[in-house]
Amino acid sequence: MAKEKLEIPLLADPDKKVTASFGALGKSGMASRYSYVIDKTGTVRKIYTAVKIDAHPQEVLAFIEKNLK
Repeated sequence: MAKEKLEIPLLADPDKKVTASFGALGKSGMASRYSYVIDKTGTVRKIYTAVKIDAHPQEVLAFIEKNLK
């Protein structure tokens, strides 16, 4: 992570257990492009199953600012 200068941890899921438990494992065995907003207590507060790449960051930020501050 230092190489990429990321400030958050990344999750590797080679066995697809986490992907399946979050309902994001498609019938083809590939992960769907879902986004999850998880609060500080570990509660999933919002699931985005239809992600439009151009507007998605702003959409998620708006949800966080309105609901998690």
